[in-house]
Amino acid sequence: MAEKFRSLWADTEELTHFGSLDRDIIADVLVIGGGMAGILCAYSLTRAGADCILVEADRLCGGITENTTAKITSQHGLIYHTLIKRFGEEKARLYLKANEDALNAYRSLSHEADCEFSEKSAFAYSLNDPNVIEEELKALSRIGFQAKRAVNLPLPFTVAGAVEFPNQAQFHPLKFIAALLPGIRIFEHTKVLELGKGFAKTHKGTIKANKIIVATHFPFLNKHGLYFLKQYQDRSYVIALKNAPDLGGMYIDGEAGGMSFRNAEGLLLIGGGGHRTGKSGGNRRELEAFAKRYYPESEIVYRWATQDCMTLDGIPYIGKYSASTPDLFVATGFNKWGMTSSMVAASILTDLVQGKSNTYSELFSPSRSIMRPQLAINFAEATVNLLTPSKKRCPHLGCALKWNPEENSWDCPCHGSRFDSDGNLIDGPATDDIKSKKKG
Repeated sequence: MAEKFRSLWADTEELTHFGSLDRDIIADVLVIGGGMAGILCAYSLTRAGADCILVEADRLCGGITENTTAKITSQHGLIYHTLIKRFGEEKARLYLKANEDALNAYRSLSHEADCEFSEKSAFAYSLNDPNVIEEELKALSRIGFQAKRAVNLPLPFTVAGAVEFPNQAQFHPLKFIAALLPGIRIFEHTKVLELGKGFAKTHKGTIKANKIIVATHFPFLNKHGLYFLKQYQDRSYVIALKNAPDLGGMYIDGEAGGMSFRNAEGLLLIGGGGHRTGKSGGNRRELEAFAKRYYPESEIVYRWATQDCMTLDGIPYIGKYSASTPDLFVATGFNKWGMTSSMVAASILTDLVQGKSNTYSELFSPSRSIMRPQLAINFAEATVNLLTPSKKRCPHLGCALKWNPEENSWDCPCHGSRFDSDGNLIDGPATDDIKSKKKG
């Protein structure tokens, strides 16, 4: 098998193509963004009877979704003892239940989709600190979840301990999405150029909608919500190995910057090398060195990368875009756990758009307090890069871009926008090419 610089998912499933919008149109609900979150929102609203359309600037799932590791789990690292400290037991319990509900929703929908859904245990391990494992197990017990302690993992290194969540799952995300698309009104290659109260302008038409959901990974509307201060983006990498063992579960290091493991289609997927976008980090070299050391007989057959929006407090922002925008909604900041978070978003936003209450809406509200230590770090990062002299500036908010020699791209350390060597936009929140900003 020749090595491929794209994800396993994108290489083994091609989604249906949809035409672009070429006229004015009216709908009850407009969903902007064709990744997992946007598609699940549109699917759920359509099934609920709403007149809903979805627009995607490029191809469905061509950004973050096709580059996920596709774990469906309520175990988001070793987080529950931290959530209890920050928010108390009741909110930590709600967070767990929201994600368990999301897992069950995937389980139900996957009965109708040939998407390689399989139940596995998920393990969050610590390399050298057994105390953090005990702390997490106690926290989970306090909120009513009986996780298991594990020590001997089938990983090629020893661990101090691990927390096991049984009956979690993994799947092929694009095959799952393919089963949802029939019945959803979708327009691809339809970029929103202007967003206002009750309307969105595209290149060839205006969409009028009573409610609008922004599911574009990083929100692109800066005048509401302060998302440019409330989150940043973290870049990470994945390699897929042939001739490597089946580990029998899903594994992740409880420490930031650690590695994750799962098997799919006879391959071992290893993720890691993470760093803030625009900063230096382990990159692919870290994964390549790991594979060479621990699996010397293996062969790298896929390489890909992704990036994730990281919030101030570890909980996604799902709900009204801001307190002053009652008919504009958002789903963002999934903190590297986009699969369950996307389903949580669909549940919450389907209710809110229809004027219904939702058990989890307060916990995930984007208007909650921003007084967290990460806010000062984000502000300092933005200030430094705004003041840094550079000919290459990000058209989003003007930060100095940094050259990424590993991926031949210009990356923004402030908010994570990326551009190719010619200045063409790769990843948002920027909506213009570098050259477009110069011409403008």
